Formats: sequence, C-alpha cells, structure tokens
Amino acid sequence: MIHFVLHDAKDTVAVVVTEGVKAGMTLNGWIMDEDKATQVVARQDIPIGHKVALKDMSPGDTVWKYGIDMGKVVAPIQAGEHAHVHNIKTKRW
Repeated sequence: MIHFVLHDAKDTVAVVVTEGVKAGMTLNGWIMDEDKATQVVARQDIPIGHKVALKDMSPGDTVWKYGIDMGKVVAPIQAGEHAHVHNIKTKRW
C-alpha cells in the first residue's frame, strides 16, 4: 500500500494519501518522477492530504515539495513528523 507520494527525489516532504496514518507506522512512499519506492516511520499521526517530513530539518531550511521551493522551516522537524503550518511558513512574508 502507498501511504504518501512525492514527485522528485529531492523533495523533503510528501503528501499523505491514505487515512489512518498513526505514529509508529512504517509508511510506504512512491517517488513519481523516478517510479521508485521509499519509506519513513511516522513519528506522529498525520491526516490524509497533509505532509510528512522525509528528513530532519532545522529552522531556516528550505522545504521542497513537487520539486520546488515551497517554504522554510520555522521549528525543528524530524523525519516522519507532521509537516504543516506549525513548523513551515511561506518565504513570501
């Protein structure tokens, strides 16, 4: 079962595409551009449609999604954590 998808291997977050992601689950992911598989262990419950972090990130780091710069980290994020508005912000302001 595929739990999350990402477009580019350099993406640092991916979109959860299944219901019921719970902390401790091993999540299977699909890198669309390369048709490859990847995995991460969920550290938190993550709702469908939200992002899961694929690597550890520190404040100021760039967040990559769909192969593009989609914002910056404002609070530390560990691989497998829920990546959302509480720890990522736009660079526009």
